[in-house]
Amino acid sequence: MFTMIYRKLAALLLVGTATVSSVPFAEAQTAPATAVADTGDAGDEIIVTANRRSENAVDVPVAVSVIRPEALRDYQAAGADTLLSLSGRVPGLYVESTTGRIFPRFYIRGLGNIDFYLGASQPVSIIQDDVVKEHVVLKSNPAFDVAQVEVLKGPQGSLFGRNTTAGIIKFDSVQPTETWQGRGSLSYGTFNSINADVGVGGPLTRDGSVSIRVSGLYQHRDDWISNTYTGPSDDGTVPGRNVMGGFDEKDVRVQILARPSDRASLRLSGHIRDYDGTASIFYRGSIRVGTNAVPASFDRRVVAYDEARNNPQAYKNEGLSLKADYDFGGATLTSITAWEHAAGFSRGDTDGGAAANFGGVAPNICAAGCGQSRGRLRGLDQWTQEVRLASPDTGRFKWQVGGIYFDARDRTEFAQRSFFLTSNALGTTPNPRNYILLRNVNTSWAAFGQASYALTDALTLTGGVRITNDIRTTNLLLNPNFTRLTVPATAPTASYACGAATRCRLSDTQPSWDVSLLYKLAPDVSVYARHARGFRGPTVQGRSAVFASAYSTAGSEKNTSYEGGIKAVFADGRINVNVAGFYYEVDNIQLNGNDSNGNGVLFNGGKGKGYGSEFEIEARPIDNFRIGAGLSLLHTAINAPNVFAQVGAAGGVLSETVLNPTVRIGNNYYANINGNPFPNAPDYNVNINARYDLPIAGDSKLFIASDFTMQGKTNFVLYRSVEYNADGNFELGGRIGYAFGAYEIAGFVRNLTNRTNLIGVIDTSNYRAGIYNDPRVFGIMLSGSFR
Repeated sequence: MFTMIYRKLAALLLVGTATVSSVPFAEAQTAPATAVADTGDAGDEIIVTANRRSENAVDVPVAVSVIRPEALRDYQAAGADTLLSLSGRVPGLYVESTTGRIFPRFYIRGLGNIDFYLGASQPVSIIQDDVVKEHVVLKSNPAFDVAQVEVLKGPQGSLFGRNTTAGIIKFDSVQPTETWQGRGSLSYGTFNSINADVGVGGPLTRDGSVSIRVSGLYQHRDDWISNTYTGPSDDGTVPGRNVMGGFDEKDVRVQILARPSDRASLRLSGHIRDYDGTASIFYRGSIRVGTNAVPASFDRRVVAYDEARNNPQAYKNEGLSLKADYDFGGATLTSITAWEHAAGFSRGDTDGGAAANFGGVAPNICAAGCGQSRGRLRGLDQWTQEVRLASPDTGRFKWQVGGIYFDARDRTEFAQRSFFLTSNALGTTPNPRNYILLRNVNTSWAAFGQASYALTDALTLTGGVRITNDIRTTNLLLNPNFTRLTVPATAPTASYACGAATRCRLSDTQPSWDVSLLYKLAPDVSVYARHARGFRGPTVQGRSAVFASAYSTAGSEKNTSYEGGIKAVFADGRINVNVAGFYYEVDNIQLNGNDSNGNGVLFNGGKGKGYGSEFEIEARPIDNFRIGAGLSLLHTAINAPNVFAQVGAAGGVLSETVLNPTVRIGNNYYANINGNPFPNAPDYNVNINARYDLPIAGDSKLFIASDFTMQGKTNFVLYRSVEYNADGNFELGGRIGYAFGAYEIAGFVRNLTNRTNLIGVIDTSNYRAGIYNDPRVFGIMLSGSFR
């Protein structure tokens, strides 16, 4: 592995420096970069990089929410997933997973993708230290030693992302500095949960021209879920006490920043991830017909799994990037070269266990086919090369132009193995080789530019444009059980652009653009309006080949967005307020449902629309008290009169209470989804966080801090039903402790009320299996910093 990383490092050094290699470094005159301050005081100037420039948030004509690093460390106390824990922490952001920590799915203003296929595309882009993470596994890389998190809402194609129709989540790590600095937090809690997030760095040379930052994350939790199943098993599952639910997360990142001159800088960054844990836990029969209420007898600590060997999951990831900047005086040239590699596997009992262990469900195992899923990413390599030329940050006219090339290639294996299969294309004979091997290739190039001009001292016009070409190819490499794919006769929602071919290639070239006006009512008060269009390229669903079904496909979707808002800072910086309203329409919206085997299929669902409003306030009304609050109100609707999605049924009988008109084809039912809300789009979300400090003596103080989030009605599937939704989910967390100087010791609790929230479902057959949030965790946390 180290030989491979060395070769990639050499390639990065060659490619990334090619654009600046002919420049005389000795002529330097720009100020060196510094780390973003790690402070939580409301009243600090909020600096964002939504326009790829460091600007006061009041001067940026786009809705952008900021999550401070100390808040992120609170959310991940005792090992919580650093990405999934962001859900609901700012208005309009929702995050979930039905595959575990290696496959988070992001939604901004209701727009996302519920597809669980490893090759799925998402309309939300993740940017970590200037590098786009496109593959779902790469998007799961934890955030640690973070300087700031920014959530940019609406299409962002002019400067960021790849065909980003919903928005961007941008993570910026603490950068190397010319002086020695460090920070860290360590927590220990229930289930032997450990979270250690640290970073330290400083100069490697006397003059500070070369500096380093080493960051690390370690998370651990013991297994805490027992498997009570004792019957026959198709795969050697070993039941027992406390056999799943635990994890080990180990991450290291090293950054080296060199400033050969005042004009030039080179930042080399490398990271390694090693994760070993448990896939998502589905609890069969935990959703009861006729209600979405969690049963009073439900116990998160117990399952009865007859398959999947207790849901193991393990992934490894390595990455390198090189960012090179050179300031010519009239413009700055930036090159960002990056390589990412990932491999691993995930296995899950997706039907939630053996039918015999749940009252009211037929006692024969796998009567409608077993629900075990196995996916293995044999290898993924992603290369990105971006070049950008930007004007200085001063003056009435600012501009930047650039281009990006993206290349991602993977070999993905899917399997469906069971002794009890009775009704699918693989037959009934036990066969350990019921799997397929796919090769996915996604290449893309784009050219982009943006310009802004101050028409007056108060009014600024900004516009941007991007042209993108996106190509996706899926090729069936190995399939021991059949030689050709077949197009299912009972899948009225899906499209099959490639027919029954084993190789599918889709391509499209589309423009993206945005235009905005910002008017300064006062130095710290602005109003803005923005009109934008983004597009997401065509997509192939390759996993259908597990059941000998042809690849389902979806053509490009286009999002046209309208947004307006006000940003204001009052009371000498003690109060920051953001208000935004928005409306968007998505043409050919890409949706995901199920086919007759319960397998995901892609299709274009006509039009989709969303509108709503968002409110944020961060205030420090007195010196020792700060509070932040956010509210989002959202309405989404699918406008597709002739589009149907399959609903759960077994033996020709519906498994849930469907509220949409349905049609029956054979033993399968399909619901008309016209007018339904987008899945995983809460109609409201509230988030609150607060901290009060009680000074004692000198720089010592006692403090109490709390955070709360609550979401409104959320539909988990495309069709309306009584069962598959949640309303009023909430979680409360807090800390109480003692601070002295830059150090703190505190007791903490996550999910204080031990609330059981339904956060995901599987709606095939009669499983009625749900996914739930983590139980309450208590613990102690130590944190501190030096500089």
